[in-house]
Amino acid sequence: SGPAVILATGALDDGSENGPLAAELASHFTTYNYNRRGRGESGDTQPYALVREIEDLAALIAEAGGSAHLYGVSSGGALIMEAAAAGLAVGKLAVYEVPYMIGEQAVQGWRQYVGQLEAALAEGRRGEAGELFMRLAGSPEEQIAAARNSPHWPGVEALAHTLAYDAACLGDGEPPTDRLATISQPTLVATGGGNDFFESAADTIAASLPNGPRLTLTGQVHVVDPKAMASELRRFFGADHA
Repeated sequence: SGPAVILATGALDDGSENGPLAAELASHFTTYNYNRRGRGESGDTQPYALVREIEDLAALIAEAGGSAHLYGVSSGGALIMEAAAAGLAVGKLAVYEVPYMIGEQAVQGWRQYVGQLEAALAEGRRGEAGELFMRLAGSPEEQIAAARNSPHWPGVEALAHTLAYDAACLGDGEPPTDRLATISQPTLVATGGGNDFFESAADTIAASLPNGPRLTLTGQVHVVDPKAMASELRRFFGADHA
């Protein structure tokens, strides 16, 4: 019960990762933890376009009563900022470790990844798509090989097509500073403090937003502790208005 909060997940996740956070928030907020398009029980009408995902959020906001706070982790953070920039009826926003690329080398690597990902998915090579993503995230080859031989790998392949959707949310890889500058809602920009890649991206995001307070949850990793994040979201979103 309370003001509505919608949780948007990141890559290779159907919303399960946000489940514990949803449970932590539920005593203060009406919390919506949904399967993004093409994941879990949600449909996947083709052709995909980022605007379809924004429409999905608009439908959820309507279901929530016409306005909602949004929280997005990783590429889900990019999605909710694009939704706010598109003019959806959003209260406050909070994002955690959005993987925008900073610097020419990182942007070139991103574009190479997107091209290889598109080719792998077009040819049905879902396992290769999963490997490409893991390499982009910095996983060593031994870890990738172990992942491929683990019981979790079929789940990776089942969601591999949605890696292209996450890529669409991130666009050309660089922070869309002009669009970020149009977001009038207060937007909490959070990281765990342990990865310079995410820290640099978050600093650029916060500097581009008109009202983008910056938060470092020291000692957290990319899968943030739900209790720690829930505490910050309760403080930032508040429970007195949507």
